[in-house]
Amino acid sequence: MEDSHAQDPHAHDRAIMVTRHLEARGISDAHVLAAMAQVPREAFVSQPLSEFAYEDSALPIAAGQTISQPFIVARMIELAEIRPGDTVLEVGAGSGYAAAVMSRIASSVYAVERHEELADLAREREARLGYDNVEIICGDGTKGWPQQAPFDAIIVSAGGPKVPDALKRQLAIGGRLVIPVGRDLYQTLVRVRRTGQDTFEQEDHGGVTFVPLIGEEGWEAPRQAKTETQIDSETSGFANGLLTPAPQARGPRADLSHLIAGAAEPFGDLTELTALAERFADRRVVLLGEATHGTAEFYDARARITEMLVAKHGFTIVAVEADWPDAAVYDAFVRGRPRPEVPASAFTRFPDWMWRNGQVNAFLQRLKAINESVADPDRRAGFYGLDVYSLATSIGVVLNYLDNVDPQTARIARERYGCLAPFRSDPARYGRMALSQGYALCERPVTQALVDLLRKRLGYLARDGSAFFNAEQNARIVVAAEQYYRIMYYGAAQSWNLRDQHMFDTLERLLKHRGPDAKAVVWAHNSHIGDAVFTEMGQVRGELNIGQLTRARFGEDCALIGFGTDRGTVAAASNWDEPMEIKRVRPARNDSYEGRSRDAGIEAFFLETGGGQKDSIREALAEPMLERAIGVIYRPETELLSHYFQAELSKQFDAWIWFTETQAVDARPQAHPHGPDETFPFGL
Repeated sequence: MEDSHAQDPHAHDRAIMVTRHLEARGISDAHVLAAMAQVPREAFVSQPLSEFAYEDSALPIAAGQTISQPFIVARMIELAEIRPGDTVLEVGAGSGYAAAVMSRIASSVYAVERHEELADLAREREARLGYDNVEIICGDGTKGWPQQAPFDAIIVSAGGPKVPDALKRQLAIGGRLVIPVGRDLYQTLVRVRRTGQDTFEQEDHGGVTFVPLIGEEGWEAPRQAKTETQIDSETSGFANGLLTPAPQARGPRADLSHLIAGAAEPFGDLTELTALAERFADRRVVLLGEATHGTAEFYDARARITEMLVAKHGFTIVAVEADWPDAAVYDAFVRGRPRPEVPASAFTRFPDWMWRNGQVNAFLQRLKAINESVADPDRRAGFYGLDVYSLATSIGVVLNYLDNVDPQTARIARERYGCLAPFRSDPARYGRMALSQGYALCERPVTQALVDLLRKRLGYLARDGSAFFNAEQNARIVVAAEQYYRIMYYGAAQSWNLRDQHMFDTLERLLKHRGPDAKAVVWAHNSHIGDAVFTEMGQVRGELNIGQLTRARFGEDCALIGFGTDRGTVAAASNWDEPMEIKRVRPARNDSYEGRSRDAGIEAFFLETGGGQKDSIREALAEPMLERAIGVIYRPETELLSHYFQAELSKQFDAWIWFTETQAVDARPQAHPHGPDETFPFGL
């Protein structure tokens, strides 16, 4: 059965989906993996949601229903043991996606769907894709389809109160029936095998959540209206076909807000918050997160905590989720050093509002004042960027340094960096070119430039150790950036991991550079700060982050502190490289940690979640729930898909700082896109 698409732009996306979301999580059936790699899932969702087609998420379709997440589709088909030559029945065809996948394995697939609208759309999709061994029937799926029985396998894509007898009777001897069974929002995935004329074996295969199975042997119609309304209010139509924690791991979520209220430490202002956070001042690394990249309260809170750590506890490193060369401009300001020649103006690249805003400006002024009270220049706190995006600027910094200390090496470096010259204004184009040509055109030259620099390390250090460290770091950024832009088209996990590994490596080099007693504060998004091992990022997508790496390296000598909010405004864009907007943040979902924090009824609080907290609280906060993450892009219209992920809060963070209502940072859209700063470090 050949796919009708001669040239398929999503084949690579499907290959990543199969590797990351299926094989990595234990799906091993070769027939299932091959079929999932072939069927275009984007054809079964609406066009606005096509960008999410190969994420492991349930997605909304017509009639208030959903298309199941790829993993659960693969899991159910694998449990059904479908093989070439089989005749298969699906109950609850929905979009037709699961039937299409099964049709790439079985000889015949019959799919029953009770919503006529969905049945019609599914027929159109199967016909358009050329899957002519699928028949979509509109009717009561709990009765099966006796006209074509017996079936080698039956899959039910909705949750029933029990296994329908009609479906069991339509199984062939040896046939397999896979169905979610349960009497509430959560069900158990059950496999029934027919072993004889009147004998069956049943196995349980973990917790899932599906919309209700409506019909003669399912839920009654009145139950349908009640349950679907309940599910829609809780999940906005995205619940169907999700893997959930095992039933014994689910506690009474309504009680979580009361537990938070009892354990939280309220604060009325940032002075009180700073005193609460001071319990972590004995750590070598304190990582401060943010739930958005554009919220004033998060910046102000991190600033005040950082000022306390610097002024009272000797922290000398403020390392942020920003580009190294741009941050070096701010570093020169706060430490009273000459302004770098490169870049001409700091933080003019999208998203400029992250580091060109009133909150950062006020923090830099206060940090400078703290530093001025420190007599030893080597003990003054520096401001450093950890990120990897500054390809062009970092090349300029390296060449500028070599021009001053070693003109001959500078000429060689220019030749080597010349490989990247055509792409300096658009490094992503290098990634596309490298992908299409199948090799790393510039990997060896830029690596050799770094090797040359390191080979002459001692001589350069003797001239100016700080200047050399800056040049070395920029040379490393060029190497990492070349690799980052080259692999970004191979999948989000690979490029994400390279970026966070680079940021952590930079942090380690900073600690070494600033001396054996150096201590660091890190500012980055919650998704970088919270330990990825205890989130969907690490468990499903195979991503690591700074928090995870820091914990692995420093153990209890680090603290991971996350931030959350329920509602307010935020500075963000609608799409990458578009202007900043002030957007209204939707109230948090009820089934999220933010929703539970809001319902605790405390305007602002500090909640220790780690070893200093009671075991009962830590256990309750370790229950997997949704958590919201808003970056430089905010899309409220697809908020669940775009901005929520599952996490285990008390394992992800050591503490949680909460503001019920927050406001956008003080920034202007497209501030200072060109030219030098009007004032130093930047004009506002």
